[in-house]
Amino acid sequence: MSGHSKWHQIRRQKGVNDARRGQLFTRLGRELVVAVREGGGPDPDANFRLRMAIQRARDANMPMDNIERTIKRAAGGGEGASLEEITYEGYAPGGAALMVQTVTDNRNRTAAEVRSTFSKNGGNLGEAGCVDWIFEQRGVIEVAIEGRDIDELTLAALDAGAEDVDTPGEDDETLVIYTEPSRLAEARDALEKQSLTVARAEVTMVPKTKIDLGEKESLQTLRLIEKLEDLDDVQNVYTNAEIADEYAEKYAAS
Repeated sequence: MSGHSKWHQIRRQKGVNDARRGQLFTRLGRELVVAVREGGGPDPDANFRLRMAIQRARDANMPMDNIERTIKRAAGGGEGASLEEITYEGYAPGGAALMVQTVTDNRNRTAAEVRSTFSKNGGNLGEAGCVDWIFEQRGVIEVAIEGRDIDELTLAALDAGAEDVDTPGEDDETLVIYTEPSRLAEARDALEKQSLTVARAEVTMVPKTKIDLGEKESLQTLRLIEKLEDLDDVQNVYTNAEIADEYAEKYAAS
């Protein structure tokens, strides 16, 4: 998983440094709206999905005034009334599975954009259900290693409620921890109380099986994923591609 971890670090850094921060805030705002509407109301204590959406927005430095205003409008019923969640499934060059989560107010537009992006970048859009069996929902936390002993960090993660911990590569900057989705917030709080730096914490889709890709297919897959993530209606893209560190770094430098 070291390549996968490195790739996530690069993607997160890209997101933080992306000049189109307005696009990021738009996506976070949509997630807040859908979380209020689908997750059980505007109270984060009673709505786990909203609590996680708020945390993601805060991690991205979205102003608290914006967050509260979005939640209030969503609770009023007018904000996001036409938004719907649609997931598309398909394959990247080399055969890796892709799940593309969208939130849209125009499903025809979104379907056309996603289909075109797959086609133009060597992928294949599949039927609903063709790859969703490969993924499972899990809580994922990345903790900064910061020179700490890996065994001690692993024990701290297990004490915090982790189900599993990845073995980091030599150059990895974070330890990747997996939890039950419902225990993500609890585990994050427990880790932060131990003065550990949480770089990422979210409920996400994790592949149960992975596929190793060569250099050409890795670069093509990363390009397809980036093009999909650039679409306004796309919230998340998940894959079971295993990307080697050297290929992720080569793509980031291109």
